[in-house]
Amino acid sequence: MTLPNRRPGRALTLLRAGAEAASAIPAPHWPAQLAARLSELDATWQESAQLCADAAWTARASGHSVLGLLHPDDALAPGPDPITTTAYRHLYLSALRYDFRCPTLALLVEQLSLQEREGLDCYSRALYAFALLGQSRPEGLPLMQQVLDDAGDHVKTLHVLLHGLWIGHDLPGREESMLQILGQPPFASRTDPIALFREAGALRGLGEYQAALESIDRALDLLPPGDVSVHADLVRERSLIASARDVQRLVGRHAEAGPE
Repeated sequence: MTLPNRRPGRALTLLRAGAEAASAIPAPHWPAQLAARLSELDATWQESAQLCADAAWTARASGHSVLGLLHPDDALAPGPDPITTTAYRHLYLSALRYDFRCPTLALLVEQLSLQEREGLDCYSRALYAFALLGQSRPEGLPLMQQVLDDAGDHVKTLHVLLHGLWIGHDLPGREESMLQILGQPPFASRTDPIALFREAGALRGLGEYQAALESIDRALDLLPPGDVSVHADLVRERSLIASARDVQRLVGRHAEAGPE
């Protein structure tokens, strides 16, 4: 996705802003500091989503969750400017997502009026869709499609939707929707281990066990050395695929043997 009016060196500036936020995380003021920095940079929603999602994850992993620093009203009330408002919303809703608090996230967004919800930036709407999809609420599916229409190739947004589908086990066409998203250009290189992890789960759900094993093995191979944050989830997925394949084979043998 091409962002408008971005000077050379913009990516480096954003990386520095993210690093500043990460280094400030033990202090209680870091969300305000990050929001102010994003406002100063006149950040797009895409840039805010990138930095806030990463910061919320890092804070949670270090035991300093945003949920312990901000109030739910911080995600709802207008701030001093639209970019600050968006940053606080991205931080708080992302933290709820990482804790799998789907009902809380949905209820929080639903405190906004319908007009306010429709005016949310694309990433905030994706987080709302995640909460609905994660509860297997079918109204999440049309919202997901609206988000996809607006998201372009923004990887963070696509991952939020994949995450919601991944935990929304009772959604119709769940696996097909996941594979449709995974077929978009940002995932074409097949170098994203989390995307491959989601792909493996979708293929398992469709009974494509060999392809699922190939996806999860590639995902495990692509994880950075020593990265334990998601390794256990990937190993668990591989065990689920292998077990489902073994059950299928066992049922097939019994069917071939016929009644005793």
